[in-house]
Amino acid sequence: MLNFTILRVPRVFEAFGGIDESDELKKELVKHVRKEIGPIAAPEAIQFAPALPKTRSGKIMRRILRRIAEKNTDNLGDITTLADPGVVESLIKGRG
Repeated sequence: MLNFTILRVPRVFEAFGGIDESDELKKELVKHVRKEIGPIAAPEAIQFAPALPKTRSGKIMRRILRRIAEKNTDNLGDITTLADPGVVESLIKGRG
């Protein structure tokens, strides 16, 4: 299971350059999920993201997230209804 994570950085942290999206932070997030929700919900991987692909009405396009997670980005389908199509490109680049 891949988790796309959007960090909401409080303004106080922005003054210090934000939060480091490190491997250590990823480990801490997995540990927190295991503790609060349970091992079944712990993600195998975490990808930090600026935003999620949403339609203009605010619905998250899970189909696109699934294909990016599977590294099947050749055919994402119709993305013309996205509020910000640039989000998709940043997610693909972040996936590597």
